[in-house]
Amino acid sequence: MTANIRSKTARAKLAPRRNPYFEKIRRGVFVGFRKLEAGPGTWVGRYRTDDGAQTFKALGEFAEYDDAQRAVEEWAKGLEGGVKNQKTTVSDACESYVKKLLIDNSPSSSRDAEYRFKRLVYKSTVPGDPLRIGRVELSKLRAMDVEKWRNDQLDDDDPDDEESYNRAKDTANRNLAALKAALNYAKKCQLVSSDTGWKDVNKFPKVGARRNGWLTAEQRRTLLAAMSDDLRTLASALLLTGARPGELARANASDLDRNAGTIWLDGKTGRREVDLSTAARAFFAEQARDKIANAPLLTNSFSQRWTAAQWGKAFREARDAAGLPDAVLYCMRHTYISEAIAQGIDVYTVADLTGTSVAIIQSNYGNRTDNIVERLDRVSIL
Repeated sequence: MTANIRSKTARAKLAPRRNPYFEKIRRGVFVGFRKLEAGPGTWVGRYRTDDGAQTFKALGEFAEYDDAQRAVEEWAKGLEGGVKNQKTTVSDACESYVKKLLIDNSPSSSRDAEYRFKRLVYKSTVPGDPLRIGRVELSKLRAMDVEKWRNDQLDDDDPDDEESYNRAKDTANRNLAALKAALNYAKKCQLVSSDTGWKDVNKFPKVGARRNGWLTAEQRRTLLAAMSDDLRTLASALLLTGARPGELARANASDLDRNAGTIWLDGKTGRREVDLSTAARAFFAEQARDKIANAPLLTNSFSQRWTAAQWGKAFREARDAAGLPDAVLYCMRHTYISEAIAQGIDVYTVADLTGTSVAIIQSNYGNRTDNIVERLDRVSIL
């Protein structure tokens, strides 16, 4: 008698065993449930050809029978469509594409693709690295995986580069184009039956347009609330000064002059003295309390100086939790500059405080903040 695996209640009554309980979906296609001693159990697909040869596919956990059935059907359709290897990974697809480019007598294109895939796709030696999706099987790849991979690259470039936000998006777009070309080649070679895992993931739009990194007051509050304590401190320091992340990471306790109410920062334009607001003075005084002169002014949760890799990973987690996938830590600097200009500080002073040029500010900043109507109402014309 065939066991009932369609409902949770029925599956709970089954005796645990190594061999799955199978149910026929259609001719040659079966869905199976493996009852474990503990845990929810796992699902298995079975496909039988007309000559009696059988193939099995471990599908993992599903809460509902219908979900497992759909997964088996998709797998079976791939086999019937000629898919040769259901365990082909994203790395396998990329490696095949690199070889194809070389065979097509495109050595420069092959080298370019190989460089991108080595940096962002192939198996990483760093545990939990979010940028590496090479281990994911093509048949299990989801659009949200590729989209996250694309978004996570936004923090990869030089965090102190004035054009890092736009440049990072442009680079991510090029990386995405290379990855999709490799995945499309894998589909053409029948290594996967569907392109739903990447087809609808698009490039970042308007990369060449003016930077749009200004965060509203509500977005700032949401982001800060989603951050760990150490990252919130770093982000708050950026919002209070408009500094580049690396400048504050390099600052020592001795760089703060409590009496003058200033802080010295080293950046791409050299060493500069930055005047602090009353709120910023109190904030940095608290950070420098009980620290020796050469101790880092701001530290991570391990009481060590911040690195770009550390704040990049922490910020990605925070922005995902806050539902702001396009944000980068550099947005804090952009927000400070935009708000300072919007609230009446002249562009020359803002440029001096933030270590940039008036031309850069005019070409990249000046977004309309949400108090535009209030400010227009204060202008007396008639």
